[in-house]
Amino acid sequence: MESLARGGTRWKRFAVVMVPSVAATAAIGIALSQGALAASFSVSGQQFKVTADRLDGQGFVQYGAVDSTKVGKKPVAVVGFNSAKIENLCQSVVVPVPVFGDTSLKLTAGAKGGPKVEAKKLYIDADDLGANATFNNIDIGVSADDTTKGPGTHKGDNYAKGSFAQQADSATFTNVKQRAWATTAGTFKLSGLKMAVTKGKSECY
Repeated sequence: MESLARGGTRWKRFAVVMVPSVAATAAIGIALSQGALAASFSVSGQQFKVTADRLDGQGFVQYGAVDSTKVGKKPVAVVGFNSAKIENLCQSVVVPVPVFGDTSLKLTAGAKGGPKVEAKKLYIDADDLGANATFNNIDIGVSADDTTKGPGTHKGDNYAKGSFAQQADSATFTNVKQRAWATTAGTFKLSGLKMAVTKGKSECY
């Protein structure tokens, strides 16, 4: 049975995924800092963490899928936005380096009071999230193949046809903590990007 809920809805600690993610390479970080960059990349076989004070997204969709990684298949919640603006974004990944030990890469952008991080046609594959969420005109229980308010399912995603999905005209998330496997975006612009590489574990949370 299709289950629909319409109007403004606020769910505390709603377990969906949002917030864009950056691959753990210095080259990508430097390129993004220089302006808008068409991005299509993933973290294969290794998860990364993301925090943000606030995300405002237009055209929201969420559905389940399975990612194939170097460490096996992983069930994920895929969240898509037509566009999103993020305040005070932090992204981190810890890379185990033989002999040297753990090395952390941490990126921050969109600091409070300055220009926000901006993304278009954003998709995030994640398996854990904590946040406060407010949805405008949300539909819960629609078919993943029939969503109309967001960017739709991402080309190439491994999901069950006709499976459960939800969509909304817009969504706002605050106090975000997320663990993700991969992300893709048509455009991803990070204002005020800062990057730090350190020995040991230095994560966003």
